[in-house]
Amino acid sequence: MLLRNLKPPKLCNGTRLKVKALHRNIVEATILTGCAKGETVFVPRIPLIPNDHPFEFKRLQFPLKVCFAMTINKSQGQTLKFAGIDLRENCFSHGQFYVACSRVSSPSCLVVLSPTNRSVKNIVYKEVF
Repeated sequence: MLLRNLKPPKLCNGTRLKVKALHRNIVEATILTGCAKGETVFVPRIPLIPNDHPFEFKRLQFPLKVCFAMTINKSQGQTLKFAGIDLRENCFSHGQFYVACSRVSSPSCLVVLSPTNRSVKNIVYKEVF
C-alpha cells in the first residue's frame, strides 16, 4: 500500500500495489485499485525527515507498507475476491458491518471470525445477501 501522494490521481495515499520487482532505488509494481488499475508503475525512494525526535535527520525510503489487512473504511468502494472479517472488536455500526460483508460477490467468499465462537452465519446471509 502506498503511503504518500506521488502522482495524483494515479498514485495516491492508500493505493494498493502488487510488487513485481525490487531494485536498489526503485520498486516496480502494478496498480490494483483506482483509475489506473493494471498499469505498471515505478515507485522511487523518497527523502523522509521525521519531526518527532529532538534532532533532525533525513533518510531515503520507499513510501510503501506491506498490507495483509485493511480497515472497513479503507475497503469501501473496493471489490475483493475473498474477504475475512474479524468481529472480535465491535463495529461502530451495522452500516460498517454491511460494508465489510458486501465487498465480495458471494457468501462462499466471506469468512467471519466471531467473538467467543458465536455463530454469525445466519445474520450475515439474511442481512447482507
